[in-house]
Amino acid sequence: MNRMICTLMAAGLSLSAFAQKSDGTTKSLAKAGEDFAADAAKDGVKSAFISHSASNALVFRPNPVNAKTYYSTQSNEKNLSRNVDYARVSRSGDWGFSSGGYTKDGAEKTYGQYLTIWKAVANRWEVLMDMETTHNKPLKVAKAEFVEPKDYFKPKYGDEKQISAGREIINTTEKTLNATLKSYGVAAFGGFLAKEARVSFPGYEPVIGKDKIVAFYNSFVDKMNLKTTVANKAPGGDLAYTYGLATIDYRTDLRESFNYIFVYERQADHNWYLVEQIFTPAER
Repeated sequence: MNRMICTLMAAGLSLSAFAQKSDGTTKSLAKAGEDFAADAAKDGVKSAFISHSASNALVFRPNPVNAKTYYSTQSNEKNLSRNVDYARVSRSGDWGFSSGGYTKDGAEKTYGQYLTIWKAVANRWEVLMDMETTHNKPLKVAKAEFVEPKDYFKPKYGDEKQISAGREIINTTEKTLNATLKSYGVAAFGGFLAKEARVSFPGYEPVIGKDKIVAFYNSFVDKMNLKTTVANKAPGGDLAYTYGLATIDYRTDLRESFNYIFVYERQADHNWYLVEQIFTPAER
């Protein structure tokens, strides 16, 4: 009887370890996100971030800081609950992102959205970047959507010059977006958003859909200026991300600064379009 129990326990541990590995699918990335959430609830948020983060991972709390450095000084609270509502993986199978809602328990419950950029390191998904933004208790229940890569593609060879050229394409795309925002205001987003793009902005539940996002920005934003810190592109050539500082002038003559992470997708017309955006207030 004891041998049977031990065998079942060993099998359970083996399956759990396998589930955390990257096999190039969005399903495996979503499972990594679920494992992170389970570890945060069971072992604590500090432990989860330290064990699941890459050595160079950044968290925005609210400004960017190394994840392991930041959490090494934090208490290990078991108050975070996360759902994986949306996830994508690049064709190269080694880079992806997930997002969804979260709840933090405390004197008062805090609700919000998060966006996590993941990278496969030694066939294991690790957190590369993580940002959260708050809103009121959600009125809608999110429907989970996991989009698998359409095929597999990863260059066999790629030197630093080629990698830098890929990053520069994304950097130039965001510079063009910023120049267009200066000329035409936030309506310019209409030419840079994918049809089913998503935006998470402080105080609001996620806004989904190109037309809804443009209307959302137009409702309160007068001007927006983007200062890109880093631009990076997946080896598969289909997904990319940027992060930086956004300065927003409201229609009420107020100005605020936000850290942001944007995710881009290269679509059928070979142009790059925004598929996910998240903002959180920046500290000066």
